[in-house]
Amino acid sequence: MAGAVKGGSRPPWVGLGAAVWVQVAAGSAYAFPLYSHALKAVLGLRQQQVAMLGVANDMGENLGLVPGLLCNRLAPGLALAVGAAACFLGFGLLWLAVSRTLLGLPYWLLWIALYVGTNSSAWLMTAVLVTNMRNFPVSRGTVAGILKGYAGLSAAVFTPIYSGLLDSSPTKLLLFLALGLPAVCLAMMYFIRPCTPASDDDSSQHGHFLFTQICSVFLGIYLLTTTVLSSFLSLCDAANYILISIMVLFLLAPLAIPVKMTLFPKNRKKVTVAAPSSSSENLSDQDKSAPLLAASPSGAALEDLPEADDANDVRILLAEGEGAVKRKRRPRRGEDFKFKEAVVKADFWLLFVTYFFGVGSGVTVLNNLAQIGTAAGVDNTTVLLCIFSFCNFLGRLGGGAVSEHFVSARMLPRTIWMAVTQIIMIISYLLLASPFTAALYATTASLGLCYGVQFSAMIPTASELFGLKNFGMIYNFMLLGNPLGAFLFSGLLAGYIYDKEAAKQHHDTLLFESSSLTCLGPECFRLTFLVLAGVCCLGTLLSIVLTVRIRPVYAMLYSGGSFRVPRSSGY
Repeated sequence: MAGAVKGGSRPPWVGLGAAVWVQVAAGSAYAFPLYSHALKAVLGLRQQQVAMLGVANDMGENLGLVPGLLCNRLAPGLALAVGAAACFLGFGLLWLAVSRTLLGLPYWLLWIALYVGTNSSAWLMTAVLVTNMRNFPVSRGTVAGILKGYAGLSAAVFTPIYSGLLDSSPTKLLLFLALGLPAVCLAMMYFIRPCTPASDDDSSQHGHFLFTQICSVFLGIYLLTTTVLSSFLSLCDAANYILISIMVLFLLAPLAIPVKMTLFPKNRKKVTVAAPSSSSENLSDQDKSAPLLAASPSGAALEDLPEADDANDVRILLAEGEGAVKRKRRPRRGEDFKFKEAVVKADFWLLFVTYFFGVGSGVTVLNNLAQIGTAAGVDNTTVLLCIFSFCNFLGRLGGGAVSEHFVSARMLPRTIWMAVTQIIMIISYLLLASPFTAALYATTASLGLCYGVQFSAMIPTASELFGLKNFGMIYNFMLLGNPLGAFLFSGLLAGYIYDKEAAKQHHDTLLFESSSLTCLGPECFRLTFLVLAGVCCLGTLLSIVLTVRIRPVYAMLYSGGSFRVPRSSGY
């Protein structure tokens, strides 16, 4: 963020460890199922109104055009401060409504409050994701998978806090979101900033990523296990405190990497850069390209050392000023695009629509998960939320790691995994539409897994096709697929059908217009699931088309087995 890399010579692992905490805090939108029933009961809302609040929830989380536009102008710390303020204001107003401190608040004001509260996620995620992807430019898929994985795991983090420390009180949960999450973000502001990009030549980098991934997997397994056991066992306060303390230790685990690097520093070879020539005509072709490669985000041709930064900057300025570097042609796929250049490309819209179909259908299940569980006869729907959250995390983490492997080994575009997971989603929706409710837990797990893969595939794909220079804006535009899907499939479709079926069961169409009703049985969401299955069929077809189109791009970028930075890359 905020210009070129000027963060000194410190390694980027401190920022990655701090980003884990911010990503968990940025997952506040995933806590919506924990308090949506309280909004419905306290305010007397119909299910369609609750579904439209879910649209506000998803719009706030994903409508990040403003932070995306400003991410090259604002320091990451300032973006985190804006996100913390939005979190405090939005969830604070919802707390006032649910706690009945303020009575008679209009529905539209609550909708805006929920939007503002969850819009903090857009600021927080943009700040940490853009900064860390630039700090680890040659490991984009892995970094995106780790960070988005922790965001997906946030619901599983909030669940034990909600049921253990907060006595399953939606009022206390909203107060925690309003005060606790901003405190975490403000505490991490200092550590998340641009620094010397990590080089692919660092032999320990793979081991560090593997350690972080293993720690996150153990955290996910631990949270899933404790949540399921807590639903069957009655734990005392001391036991709850111990379980949450262990969870905190797992969240602190990624910080062990910078601690180890500090205690056991590794000697690094210094590279000296010759002084720039006074005339561009005296530079050979290799010399002209050297400064571009040295200043590229990957550092693939030259290890980014502090001693070389100033010399590289001078050489770039001299080369551009004397006409040795000309960038009049339009960028090719794989190079840095401006947003207006990317938005006219067919690949841009194919990626957007494919992502929209995948996450739009998945978020419909997430927003209505409590009602889906109740309709199927599940008493404790928080277990469903924890399962979805854990598998969402696995999808994000595993999708990033698996796609990174196949990209490097076989130059296989990441979008192929969007196609594979949407096929699995089709099968899951058809099972949910059937009377076979025993498969609810399995289908919830599979949908969470596939939902997570859509994120981990889209994010690095967008950066590889259109570059990192304006990635914040492009990434946040892609995220619009989530709230758009929530509005169409959850707000207009699922909520309406649910209320209509509930009115039929109560034999009173007047109640359909005036009050909150509960619907039971598979017919409550059957038509919704059939529509979502059809949507994913189309998404599968488009993702295959996109994969075929961009295969030559990946053959160019990864022909040597690792990421090759195009000459125009830089930020």
